Amino acid sequence: MKNKLRLALLQMHVEAGYPEANFAKLSTMLEDAVSAAEKPDVILFPEMWNTGYALTQIQTIADKEGERTKAFLSAFSKMHRVHIVGGSIAELREDKVFNTIYVFDREGNVTADYSKIHLFRLMDEEKYLAAGDKLGTLEIEGAKAGMMICYDIRFPELARKLALEGAKLLFVPAEWPHPRLHHWRTLLTARAIENQMFVIACNRMGSSGDAHFFGHSIVLDPWGEAIAEAGDEETIIYADIDLSLVDTVRSKIPVFEDRRPAIYEA
Repeated sequence: MKNKLRLALLQMHVEAGYPEANFAKLSTMLEDAVSAAEKPDVILFPEMWNTGYALTQIQTIADKEGERTKAFLSAFSKMHRVHIVGGSIAELREDKVFNTIYVFDREGNVTADYSKIHLFRLMDEEKYLAAGDKLGTLEIEGAKAGMMICYDIRFPELARKLALEGAKLLFVPAEWPHPRLHHWRTLLTARAIENQMFVIACNRMGSSGDAHFFGHSIVLDPWGEAIAEAGDEETIIYADIDLSLVDTVRSKIPVFEDRRPAIYEA
């Protein structure tokens, strides 16, 4: 397993309802990311980056079977020899639209996918989107990792399940709006501390209709300390992580060994 990884998080504005503009924006930011003095090993971007929350149009603008996204990101990851945790997209599958992440290895292969399992009623997701029904697990350079999308981070049992499956990293693409910045940072920090793993969360910025998004993409270590954090501007943030820290933290405070699930799990 490769312990040291360089991460790039693409905090971008998303044009709700305009996939062409969003593909163009992402293409530019991806090229910028791999042109850095030190190329990243893994790139992450926000939730629903292809369409935004244009839910009333979503059936017609969602990516059918994820074909366009997969072709685009597969070619890029293979050309630049980089892992991509592809944010999430609106994906049309069997007449239903899912909020789905695709993951690509350095050879351009799709190695994992995850569809958001908790739909956010405050944005009417349940009226337009279908919920996924499986855990989001993957491996990067031999390290086990997990995936959650935005609202999912309010469900600590999901993050704990991923940690129990061996995840040392948790990737979280999001479109998390004002005024809940405190919730965003607190929930992500809690998921890092209680599961003693790295949390890599990429939020969008900018406005869509009445919704305003604050960015603050962040990388947290297994102690819950921020390694890198963006402001509210469109930007790319980088972070270098050492996965051996997960084992160090878990050995110092043996939370997993001290669990008593027979008492508190249904």
